[in-house]
Parts: sequence; C-alpha cells; structure tokens
Amino acid sequence: MVFQMDSKALFSWSGGKDSALALYEILGSGSRGIVSLITTVTGEYDRVSMHGVRIPLLEMQADSLGLALEKVIIPRNASNEEYENALGKALLKYKPSGVDTVIYGDIFLEEIRKYREEQLGRLGLGCVFPLWGRDSLSLARTFIEEGFKAVVVCVDSTLLDGEFAGREFDYDLLSALPPGIDPCGENGEFHTFVYDGPIFRESVEFVKGETVLRDGRFYYCDLVSR
Repeated sequence: MVFQMDSKALFSWSGGKDSALALYEILGSGSRGIVSLITTVTGEYDRVSMHGVRIPLLEMQADSLGLALEKVIIPRNASNEEYENALGKALLKYKPSGVDTVIYGDIFLEEIRKYREEQLGRLGLGCVFPLWGRDSLSLARTFIEEGFKAVVVCVDSTLLDGEFAGREFDYDLLSALPPGIDPCGENGEFHTFVYDGPIFRESVEFVKGETVLRDGRFYYCDLVSR
C-alpha cells in the first residue's frame, strides 16, 4: 500500500530513529496528511513502552515536530489482548475524521508486518511502511548523514553488550557493533531516542541519568528533560 497525498493517517511513533526516518520520508514526499503521532505508553511507569523514555521527552518531540500526539496507555506486563484492545480503541476514534492508514517504521521483519496488517485490517485500516525492504546499514548511514541525532536508550543484553546504552548513534557506534547485529537494531538489539534532525523545529534538550538493568536483561539509560 502506498500513502496517497490526500490520505489522512496516524503515524506509529516510538521516538526512535526508524520512526524519525520514516516520518522524514513521508514529509519529504510532500504529504501533509499526518493527523497525529500515536505512541504506546506503559501507565505505571509513565514511559514509552519498550524504549523506556519519559513522557515529557516524548511530548517535547511531538511539539518540536509540530504534530499532535495520541498516547495509548497500557498496563505493565500487558497481555497481547490488552494491547490490541487499547490500540484498537485509540485508532477507531480517528476513523470518523477520515483517517484510513497507519504509518510504521518497520524495515524487514515479515511476521511483524503481517501482524500489523491483520490487526489493522480487522479495524478497516491500512498500513504503510516507507522503509520496508531497504538495507539497514544504508538507512543507518542516511540517518546520520541527513543530520539526525539520537542516543541509545535501551539495550537487550542477550544480544548486545549493555555498555552501548547511553551512546550516541553515530559512525563510531556503527563501527563498534559486533558482527550479526543489525545496524538499525531491527531485531530488538537496541532502541534509540531521537532528539534533533531536519524534521525538528528545535533540539529536544535532555541530560543523561543513570543506566539500570531491568528484568535481568534490558539496560536502560534514563534521560531527563531540561
């Protein structure tokens, strides 16, 4: 499915580099049909699910992008059914206003794409994947070359050393990644927070806090808004 210039869409926003690059592609195509960003938030933590980024920073991103933000609240350790119900209710709110599409930053995981298409299909919505099928290393380099800035906020220590948490996403990081690690972290190796770039009106200001290990597996670098 191709995003049509006159379509209205929601943009699935994680706050990370793949989301930012996909949004950059859509805006670069001349489309202004994005009604709102939509982000899943874990209620008890008041943070972006999986990424662990504090909500004030998420809101600062949206403000700098000049886009509305829809937060989908899910409980800690939410079941798949709870997640789907919460997301479905949020998405359906927008259908009466003409929204017919959700845009994602996924790159190559077929099972994830199939899941999204089936889930949204049941709601009568379509999906668009602007980065789909592109080479991960090429995308990572494009992200850096276009002037985006990001920091690694979460690392799965079963896949990548936790010392990468808190590092800038730059050429030095790409060079340091071990063999077999996807340069965009598409297999869940790491997640990022984007704080500047060509689609931002101003940089999102923050300071790095402590890095903590959660569930004996995930290293999170805490970011605090200035």
